[in-house]
Amino acid sequence: MLDPLVRFRDAHSSGLIPDDVYDLTIKRFPITVAGIDRIEKASGIQYPVAYVEPSLVLSSSNSYEYGILFARTIPVLFEEKFQVVIQISAPLIAYGLKGTIHAILAHEFLHFLELIRKISKMELLSDEISGNLFENIYSDEARLFEPRVVFKDRTLLNHITKKFPAGFRDYKLEDKVMKFWADRNLPKSNVSLDVNNVKLSAESLSNIKFDPTFISKIEQLEKKSSKIHKKRLYWMLIIFEYFLLFKFS
Repeated sequence: MLDPLVRFRDAHSSGLIPDDVYDLTIKRFPITVAGIDRIEKASGIQYPVAYVEPSLVLSSSNSYEYGILFARTIPVLFEEKFQVVIQISAPLIAYGLKGTIHAILAHEFLHFLELIRKISKMELLSDEISGNLFENIYSDEARLFEPRVVFKDRTLLNHITKKFPAGFRDYKLEDKVMKFWADRNLPKSNVSLDVNNVKLSAESLSNIKFDPTFISKIEQLEKKSSKIHKKRLYWMLIIFEYFLLFKFS
């Protein structure tokens, strides 16, 4: 099995990562491992392959707006073999609180499930898979899988709810990362959100095979999540009707 820290160790050996940052990240890496174990236990589903990215990943939607991507869910197709990989940035591990790290890992896990669901149903074609795939398809407002359906862990659910009410922002973490990583000119990588990273043809999608038990589990989660979404929509409509009655009465 691939060492999730291999790229980070190589960056340190090459002199790109200083000793103090390396030691801190290695010391705090067990928090990440514990988070993955926790998610697997809470969901009953194996976490996808993950690795530590030895750089601060920045995204931009235009020339003026930049954001930090602390983790990404990346589809990989190599020699007709499909793999989903979770990229975890070293700055998150070094400077993130335990609850934040676990919430981000769980959030990416939901992206992973949605990606598998779409591919298994042939809903995802090559022109949809872009650098911004996981921001467009998996926007929180339209997310298919409800966290409380997927995870049987109340504390983890609280972390997700607090960190992702409508998109993730942790200003204290961002300030720390800018001060202790960016301002020290440690490695950065830029990801354009409108450039395609992966091309999957309809033929390639049709050749991807998944464990039937895994797909059955995803279908069950989809049904349960759909019921919650419908119930939420119903109550939103009721509230909206009361608002209109109150406003125009």
